[in-house]
Amino acid sequence: MRDPDFHHALKIVRELCIGCTHCMNICPTEAIRVKNGKAVLIDNRCVDCGFCYRVCPVNAIIVEQDDFDRIFEYKVRVALVPAVMTGQFADNITTRQIHSELMELGFTHVYEVEQGVEVLYETMKEYLENRKETKPLISSFCPAIVRLIQVKFPALVDNLIHLKPPLDVSALDFRRQLAEQGYDNNETGIFYITPCAAKIAAVKSPVGEKNSPITGVINMNFIFNKVFTRIKQRKGNSCIIPETRNLTGRAIMWSLTNGESTHTGGRSLAVDEIHNVINFLEQLENEEMKDIDFLELRACDESCAGGVLTTANRFFTVERLKKLAARAGDGVTGNKKDNNMIERAKTRLKKQIPIQPVRPRSMLKLDEDMAEALRKMKRVEEIGKCLPDVDCAACGSPSCQSFAEDIVQGYAKLNQCVFVQRIFEKKGILSSEESFSIMKEVWGSDKLDKNC
Repeated sequence: MRDPDFHHALKIVRELCIGCTHCMNICPTEAIRVKNGKAVLIDNRCVDCGFCYRVCPVNAIIVEQDDFDRIFEYKVRVALVPAVMTGQFADNITTRQIHSELMELGFTHVYEVEQGVEVLYETMKEYLENRKETKPLISSFCPAIVRLIQVKFPALVDNLIHLKPPLDVSALDFRRQLAEQGYDNNETGIFYITPCAAKIAAVKSPVGEKNSPITGVINMNFIFNKVFTRIKQRKGNSCIIPETRNLTGRAIMWSLTNGESTHTGGRSLAVDEIHNVINFLEQLENEEMKDIDFLELRACDESCAGGVLTTANRFFTVERLKKLAARAGDGVTGNKKDNNMIERAKTRLKKQIPIQPVRPRSMLKLDEDMAEALRKMKRVEEIGKCLPDVDCAACGSPSCQSFAEDIVQGYAKLNQCVFVQRIFEKKGILSSEESFSIMKEVWGSDKLDKNC
């Protein structure tokens, strides 16, 4: 049975796009093409890393989120907040103030994502111990990396750790807590405040499980601006005093670079920024690296602190969270009530933390039929020999290799290459007027009908 299509949080607003190629050139999986002067997304290649969103000069790429007013459809409205949200604010603004303003905005409860870290931690240790024969085991924390491995490095999908990330563990745990307090699960909405687009996509179409325990997702920059404005207007005085639970230093640092790898033992490495990750995985596939026990891979520079939906400078965010972690200390929280709650959660969620094996969805697959795929691969090689290998992107594809693949798949024509056009013109196969018409199909008439 065919897998359902990936949900993508990133959308291209065609009316705003100017076909500048910034997004196409930065995309780590070559998921963008230019057709008729507009950027076009190739669904099965996109991993929702958000780099295109970051570089678009005209804001033609947007991140879809759930409408904030959707929270009021539920009697119990939970804000699921990551530590990175706290790190967006200056040192003189406390976690309690932030949570208070979230409740003033309409949430009835605030729960921190990193509460799930301590619940997950022991299960993860057991998992690593029982899978020593698989090297390296790769963290499933970052959904953009999980999708990247599915589409670009499918041979490594079995190396992914088949455990839910803290986000899902926290949502499951808090749903259970609310149910025990007598709240109706159907009247409970859990809304995650996300620093990145990939986690929106992961909630809408989770990998390794059928449904997400999270109701909706709200962009962090949207919430940050609302909360910051309210705090500034109040000058530090908040009306609601929300209940808070102590996080360990380990939990606070979990979403940052080295947050996982420092607690896994063996030879563990942390690599952040998706282009660095791709380079690393290519070397791993080529067996240039051996005897690595665990890999913590994150799509963003400085991990979640560098998410595309964050507002603050990522280095200041990391600095603040390090300060909070140092004050918190590692291991037990120091609060007997919190520790008892963690132990109960470990027991009741133990069977829910594992996920189903992740399936490969290779973007490199040219055809489902092996014989046809081999024929197409040979054709790609033949076409590649005709191309200039300059990766100029004038054809509307990001590289000569991707252009050759597009031709074989029927998405492009060989005469879209400006170098091939010159050769064809020289041989009398193509006229200059025909070449001009072809380039209009790629770049649109606006760029080519200018009077100079």
